[in-house]
Amino acid sequence: MNLNNLTPAKGSIKSDKRIGRGQGSGHGGTATRGHKGAKSRSGYKRKIGFEGGQMPLQRRVPKFGFKNINRVEYKAINLDIIQNLIDKKGVTEINPEVLRENGLCSRNELVKILGRGELKSKIDVTAHKFSTTAKAGIEDKGGNCTEI
Repeated sequence: MNLNNLTPAKGSIKSDKRIGRGQGSGHGGTATRGHKGAKSRSGYKRKIGFEGGQMPLQRRVPKFGFKNINRVEYKAINLDIIQNLIDKKGVTEINPEVLRENGLCSRNELVKILGRGELKSKIDVTAHKFSTTAKAGIEDKGGNCTEI
């Protein structure tokens, strides 16, 4: 047996139905579409979610929730992350550019400093927002908090 003499199993290959080619073919007349109704007509395309006239699920299910279009999202950076930057990278000042360079936020993100963790040294921090605990933590060590 070689690749050039392989053949499919007997009876496994059938020719396609030729639809709408006259009564003699057995698929003439309605061309297997049945009688009347939208599916029998040319150009029929069912709408997404259409359930045959029954109220679609999308419209039956109660809607809830709210998305505020004016919400301002901030990238949260905690004090322990800032301390980590000071220890490992020797950073002397924290601002969005420094955070971007270290992969902690992207170009268009607004930064908010949060108070988890604790600073061991004085540092000046510039960000878009500060939590009260973060502000207290930075100023306790003699650092400055500057809002952009």
